[in-house]
Amino acid sequence: MLKLLVGLGNPGGQYEKTRHNAGFWFLDEVAARHRLAFRDEGRFYGAVAKLDWKGGHVYLLKPLTFMNRSGQSVAALAKYFKIDPDEMLVAHDELDLPPGTARLKRGGGHGGHNGLRDIVASLATPSFFRLRLGIGHPGDRSQVVKYVLGEPSRDDEALIAQNIGAAADLLPPMLDGDFSAAINRLHAPPQSVRQD
Repeated sequence: MLKLLVGLGNPGGQYEKTRHNAGFWFLDEVAARHRLAFRDEGRFYGAVAKLDWKGGHVYLLKPLTFMNRSGQSVAALAKYFKIDPDEMLVAHDELDLPPGTARLKRGGGHGGHNGLRDIVASLATPSFFRLRLGIGHPGDRSQVVKYVLGEPSRDDEALIAQNIGAAADLLPPMLDGDFSAAINRLHAPPQSVRQD
């Protein structure tokens, strides 16, 4: 069962609409659906909301440390509430997936993502769940920083929002720990529409 949902991004208005903030967008969608409000919590270096779920609490965390220090925030909250890595889901932007694609997985490497890299280092394990939100790749490694800190096109933004909505639809089985059901539904190929 999940006890902590983390969305990765950078704080501040200049970053709000950038691709690197896709994790924040996911948490904003979850919070909107459940009518939750985030509050800045200095002791956790982030903005926190709390979802009541089946007699327990699920915390939503947006680290406000900037991406490269995300682990400081995640580790502080996890230690305080005694949340294990396998009770966490980290939502983040994913260069290796096109817009319109989202994937769930547990563990694995950081793939060069500085937020994941810092969380793995701070928790001393990669064994947490990830929600990978596809943003596409600029095609040239030298363009990656500019790309992730840029805003998506209108079409890509719509695809990313659609993915976030699909992932938020699957939150109940994820919160209950039924990741196989969530993965099967999220990873299923889209249904073709018959034209008669």
